[in-house]
Amino acid sequence: MIIGGSASQKLGALVAKELNEILCPLESRKFPDGERYIRIRGNIDTKAVIIQSTGYPQDQNLMELFFILKTLKNLEVEDIRVVIPYFGYGRQEKRFKSGEAISAQVIAELLEEAGASELYSINLHEDGLCDLFNIPAHNLSAMPLIAEYLGERYNDPIIVAPDKGALGFAHEIAGILNCEYDYMEKTRISPEVVETKPNKLDVKDREVVIIDDIISTGGTIVNASQILRKHGASKIAVSCVHPVLVEDALLKIFATGVDEVVSTDTLQSDVSTISVAPLIARAINNVG
Repeated sequence: MIIGGSASQKLGALVAKELNEILCPLESRKFPDGERYIRIRGNIDTKAVIIQSTGYPQDQNLMELFFILKTLKNLEVEDIRVVIPYFGYGRQEKRFKSGEAISAQVIAELLEEAGASELYSINLHEDGLCDLFNIPAHNLSAMPLIAEYLGERYNDPIIVAPDKGALGFAHEIAGILNCEYDYMEKTRISPEVVETKPNKLDVKDREVVIIDDIISTGGTIVNASQILRKHGASKIAVSCVHPVLVEDALLKIFATGVDEVVSTDTLQSDVSTISVAPLIARAINNVG
């Protein structure tokens, strides 16, 4: 039995189709005062998979997820696996300053208390997040799906990480496509001047794909795109797993002359072209 939360209804339906499973209808509505009503309609099985991204509005999507979980637990569902394709509040898994809330830890504890038996997410922003759970937690990678998409459309591209933090993603995709990869390196020329350029490769007259896990405001991608264009890249595409795309982020990216922006459907957006449904279905099947 698959239940797609309000934030992941389409993805839930795609996963159900991949697995040839029943898609359980969910009734969800908001009262005039802002509170939510949840009802799981249909026959309840002993096993269930909930699919719900917890992007914007994060609090609303999380509350709905907790309601679904607790309802299933109260109905004596024995095995409740939770798929959170995009894990909201996942950027802080440790305390950096005194008094800070460890938001990811709080969410992990609430998910377990509400009844989650196992958790799956995709390209978590912080690697250590899975360690916060006392239940099995899996961090799946959507990079092979992105690589498959890119391989069908680009001939021997250079995969570029917009900063060193995203280098692992570039390396993963380049390994699948058997192509070159690089990252944008910042070099301080003087106290006031910082130069950013590809670390080692010449991108002149080459097709370049910028890859990152999340695009939020788009500032990092805009900077990388402008520099790659100045260095003579013939074509620039941008790809990510999670298209958060705050406000006019997509417009700012295209304004730099980017030829294509493509993402997965962990979050719904105008560029959510690559579905992670096969990835989720395989992971669920592998566990049983």
